[in-house]
Amino acid sequence: QVQLVESGGGLVQAGGSLRLSCATSRNIFTFNAMAWHRQAPGKQRELVATISSGGTTNYRDSVKGRFTISRDNAKNTLDLQMDSLKPDDTAVYYCTARIYWTDYWGQGTQVTVSS
Repeated sequence: QVQLVESGGGLVQAGGSLRLSCATSRNIFTFNAMAWHRQAPGKQRELVATISSGGTTNYRDSVKGRFTISRDNAKNTLDLQMDSLKPDDTAVYYCTARIYWTDYWGQGTQVTVSS
């Protein structure tokens, strides 16, 4: 069983920064890929950023240049540094991890950006 626990969400003003962290119950090298997703009220869940086991990263266009996904191999955590936050970034953010064809999800952490 894989457990993922997100932390670091909160309320921030537009233009501010937050750093999300996802603690995993397994060695991070177990996962083929990891990612952050988000879901805003009344909207579909969307992929925000991904990182492969080799360290390759990808971002959705709306967060490029503002968000940075990274792994801390020593701590077995997945992080998301979010800078220049906008009200449109308000959502519940979820950490995910993939082992072969199975995706595991955390419970989510709320990020609210005020204008």
